Amino acid sequence: MYHVKEAFYTLQGEGGQTGRASVFCRFSGCNLWSGRERDRSAAVCRFCDTDFVGTDGQNGGRFAAAAALADHLTRLWPDQQGVATPYVVFTGGEPLLQLDEALIRAMHERGFEVAVETNGTLPAPAGIDWLCVSPKGEAPLAITAGDELKLVFPQADAPPERFTRLDFSHFFLQPLDTTPTGGGGDSMSRAVAYCLAHPQWRLSLQTHKITGID
Repeated sequence: MYHVKEAFYTLQGEGGQTGRASVFCRFSGCNLWSGRERDRSAAVCRFCDTDFVGTDGQNGGRFAAAAALADHLTRLWPDQQGVATPYVVFTGGEPLLQLDEALIRAMHERGFEVAVETNGTLPAPAGIDWLCVSPKGEAPLAITAGDELKLVFPQADAPPERFTRLDFSHFFLQPLDTTPTGGGGDSMSRAVAYCLAHPQWRLSLQTHKITGID
């Protein structure tokens, strides 16, 4: 059984695939925070701004089989076969609590490339085409290689130096969001300064918030 908070078609707003048309599937649940405000102060991840509780969001629901969820997500992609490769992003919450090889295989059978945005604390199933890890605090990583490491910055318990020798193709700093437009205030200036001083890192902005894209 897969529990999906919401699913929607939009443009990827951040990281190495910014601007790419994508079907997003947000799974319910996370292993670093319950999603309830009363638990935030004691959570491993305390800055999350995403609602991943329940299955009551846009196109959310419970799906008993991988094929059923894959068909549900496929219907969100525009009918333009052969024009662009369909792309699905599994996120959360923490998607690796639910994403499995059966669902990845079902999406591949429908022509999709499969991306995952994870906190990296759980092993990843085989077959993922674009793996993005976003470390949170002191939580130990089970995934130390992939396509993209995207670090929300600054985090007192997760300095960039801790991750520089990991086997990722791209390293991004994303300013901790402290404004409605995702600018990050002082976090932005600090992230810019860090990237200039350490050019292994690139700046990632939450362009969906800046532009107002849902």
